[in-house]
Amino acid sequence: MINNDWDEILKIIFQSPGFKKFYNIIDEEYNKKIIFPSKENIFNALKLTPYKNVKVVIVGQDPYHGVGEAHGLSFSVQKGVKIPPSLKNIYKELEMDLGITPATEGDLTNWAKQGVLLLNAVLTVEKDKAASHRNLGWERLTDYIIKTLNLKEEPVVFILWGNFAKEKKGLITNPKHLIITSTHPSPFSANNGFFGSKPFSKTNNFLINNNIDPINWDLK
Repeated sequence: MINNDWDEILKIIFQSPGFKKFYNIIDEEYNKKIIFPSKENIFNALKLTPYKNVKVVIVGQDPYHGVGEAHGLSFSVQKGVKIPPSLKNIYKELEMDLGITPATEGDLTNWAKQGVLLLNAVLTVEKDKAASHRNLGWERLTDYIIKTLNLKEEPVVFILWGNFAKEKKGLITNPKHLIITSTHPSPFSANNGFFGSKPFSKTNNFLINNNIDPINWDLK
């Protein structure tokens, strides 16, 4: 399904009767309703960031539910789409933290290709209905993904923004890894701990201290 090392790592899930039954439900949703992202982009985060390349994980909740926005990467929107408020605030913090001028597009594919796994906990959503696919079954897969990353020998940075993402903290027990938490970058909470949290410099300092190439966060 993914065409890289994730296929072998996630085989136990993908081949299980429970997941196959769940995925049939998702198929039916696509047949009957407008679901985002497009079916070929559901696993985009895994396709762009193989397990062996993961240096950083940014956990999101579920895909954007507006037309043309979601493409399988947390917080990212397709080129040409208006940058959502949370991503605008991520760009603002990036500028305050590292002096990087905000990008004019919201496509974070370049981060994914460098080893930033942009993982939503729920991988699909019905048009205009936020969190509509929560608790259908995606969490079993995405929690397992986080658990497998927790087992990595190489240090990984887990960035958990907001209470929903922080719920995943219990899955990350390996002391080799770094967990960075703050409030969510949403306009409703960004001023209460997200701005000034410096996640990007903290991430790169940790990677450099562990002899891992840092992320070039500049999307331009």
